[in-house]
Amino acid sequence: MLQYSFMQNALIASIFISILCPCVGVFLVFKRHSMIGDTLSHASFAGVAIGILSGFNPVIAAFVFTSVCGIFIEYLRNYYKKYSELILVIILTLCVGIAITIISSGRANANINSYLFGSILTLTTKDLITIIVICIVSITALIILYNQLLYITFDEEGAKITGIKVKLINYLFSLLVCATISVSIRIMGLLVLSSMLAIPAATSLQLHKGFKSTLLYSMLFGFVDIISGLILSYYINCAPGGSIALVSVFTLFAVILYKKIHNLLLSNKVIENN
Repeated sequence: MLQYSFMQNALIASIFISILCPCVGVFLVFKRHSMIGDTLSHASFAGVAIGILSGFNPVIAAFVFTSVCGIFIEYLRNYYKKYSELILVIILTLCVGIAITIISSGRANANINSYLFGSILTLTTKDLITIIVICIVSITALIILYNQLLYITFDEEGAKITGIKVKLINYLFSLLVCATISVSIRIMGLLVLSSMLAIPAATSLQLHKGFKSTLLYSMLFGFVDIISGLILSYYINCAPGGSIALVSVFTLFAVILYKKIHNLLLSNKVIENN
């Protein structure tokens, strides 16, 4: 398997993505903004279509367009505070409309399926370098902003009182979400991309640990999900997006089942001791 250069590229990219996605996803889940990830992943579809149409790198085009949408979502939150879900509907409708118009016109001469479902065959060395650079920059930014993001996640009003520039941090975090989505398109595909932002975090939440432990477990589960799904897709000859999504859900169910059995055994042990 590793004798093929395309598989080597896919594995290296997957390692970086498996670190970045759960890191960003944990903050999204705790902020209860998981659906923003889903909306922006669909926004990346329009970015990819624009990139293909203009002959520009689709990954970079997706990042630029998704970043504009992410900033716009954050801006509109001030106008729809009571109906924030409307913002997501507006952006999603706009982006899907743009993407479908471009793709259905026949002007985008490329295999769009590789972006919808993911592909391990189309990842070039140039794409890999782009993914690595964006991942390193994004992870570095998360480390720098970690304490401020943590405060804002659990108490946004309190963060404002202490002098933290909440709006600026929220805008920067939106850009980090957009960067995460844009680099993940090639491997996972945009249709299931949002699952890797939420499901590793949802799995680690079942362990009922502190925030840092939840973050670390999310990275572990994300790594297992993505790498296992990628290898599985190679052997059964399917798009990696589907296999990664299935593995992530099975991992979640396995952890839930483990917790149920563990709690049951503990209960029986307590009863026996009494």
